This record gives sequence, structure tokens and C-alpha cells, in this order.
Amino acid sequence: MSRADNPLRMEAANKDQHEGEAATLRCRAIFISDVHLGTLSCQAERLLDFLRHTDSDDLYLVGDVIDGWQLKRRWYWHQSHNDVIQKVLRKARKGTRVTYVAGNHDEALRHVIGVAFGGIEIRAEAEHVTADGRRLLVIHGDLFDAVVQQAKWLAHAGDSLYVAALKLNRWLNHWRAKLGFPYWSLAQFLKQRVKNAVSYIGKFEDALAHEARRRGFDGVVCGHIHKAEIRDIGGILYCNDGDWVESLTALVEMHDGELRIIDWKAIEALRMSATRAQKALPAPGHLSPGAELANSPGH
Repeated sequence: MSRADNPLRMEAANKDQHEGEAATLRCRAIFISDVHLGTLSCQAERLLDFLRHTDSDDLYLVGDVIDGWQLKRRWYWHQSHNDVIQKVLRKARKGTRVTYVAGNHDEALRHVIGVAFGGIEIRAEAEHVTADGRRLLVIHGDLFDAVVQQAKWLAHAGDSLYVAALKLNRWLNHWRAKLGFPYWSLAQFLKQRVKNAVSYIGKFEDALAHEARRRGFDGVVCGHIHKAEIRDIGGILYCNDGDWVESLTALVEMHDGELRIIDWKAIEALRMSATRAQKALPAPGHLSPGAELANSPGH
């Protein structure tokens, strides 16, 4: 499914205006996964910006939000990673239902399934019912990854190679930016061009759709493979919300039940547009000459 050309409705929020945040996208539900807090590649500041300018009744964290694998190898924790966690906790305190579905990189949380921390409930999986009545299975997806389940050492090796590719990608894009070229993803390029990677993704998507069908769901929402997509697979709605390492995407449900993939760039563009519109408004108590004339006696 191609991304919509940002047909998102932005509404002003008084509190956000006081904090210098011009507008908020209001959704029924937001699904985010594969943030990988604790790694150099995590785009925490952009995710924080996204969270500041979105609001929802439900927020699903669909696994791999914290990268325990990388933290065991090398400790890295930027202040922006703390800020993301604090923002999510703040949303929970203010009434957003926050559900954290554990993944493989944060698999330690699977030992505390059913426990709630700061209003955030830890789950192995969840069910979400859309406004138009569709039942969606919400699951990270690693349990349907044959490599993770049957050869965990290979999954760790693949993760190390992926991290190396991301480092190379940062170097390449540093020089591309200097030369005036747009961002380009090496990892996404390899996923789309390498035959085995394409086959792996297809099998993963089919396996998730099959599980949803077997259990009587209308669709499935997952993460894990860092490939945002919405498509029909044999009558089952397959939704992958992407990641916050490269694609910076989320899955959102609008209030009419429509599901969309949106990215940080869409939120940023609309926020900037709303900010410009706000700045163009007359200051409080200030009237244009035409307005003064219209309000003068005799008019």
C-alpha cells in the first residue's frame, strides 16, 4: 500500500501551543514498534517529536522498543531515550491506554507478562477492535520468524550485521547530505534486491496472516522486520507498523476505523504548516485596518 499524500487532519491543542507545539494529530489508536532504545541507530528525538504531536485513545508498543540485545553488548543510553520513556509514561498518566507487547530484543519483559508499570500493561499479544468492528491480533512477530526460533545464534549474528549496515549507512548518508542528495537506506535496498531477503519477508507475512486466520481474527498488526506495509493476504488484513531506526513509521487508526501508515516526515510537514498558519494570525487584541473600520460607529 502506498502512503497517502499526508491527508491528515491536524487540530490545535491549547496545551501543546503553550509548550511551543503547534498541532496534534488525533487518532483512535497508534501502533509503534522496533524503536530500539539503547542503540546508536535509534531515532529517539524524531520519535519524541512524533509523540508530542499525536494523541490517541490507545497506544500500542509492538515490541523491540528497548534493545536488550545491544545493551548487553555495549551500554548506550542517550537522554533522548529517557525522554521517550517519560513521554509514554506521561501519556499513560493522562488517560491513554498504553499496551506494551514484548518482542525478541526486549524478551526479558516476557517474564513479567500481565504486570503493569506506570500504567503500561505488559502483554505477550493483544487484541484491538477497530471502530468499524474488525478484530486485529497485535503481536510483535518474532515467534513466526524461523531464524529467531530455530537458530537464535544466527539471529544474533544477523543483528550484528544489520547494526554494521546501519553504521555504514550513517557514513554514506553523511556524505550524501553534504553533496545535496536525499537520505538513502542501504538496509532497505538490500531487503528489496536480495532474493533470499524478499522470500524471507514474504514467508513471514504469510505466516502472520495464517495465524490470524486460524484464530478467527480479521487482521494482524506486527513489527519485527522493519518493513511498513498494509495489504490483504487471502482475506486477512496484514499491517506492519515499520520501525524507528530507518523508516520512522507508525500505523494509526483514524476515528472512522481507517488504518494508515504515516511517518515522521508527514507529522513534521503538517506541524510546520500549522506553525506557519498560527504565526500568520493577528496577535491577540490586534485588528487589521479593515476590521477597525468595520467596527467603527456607522458601519
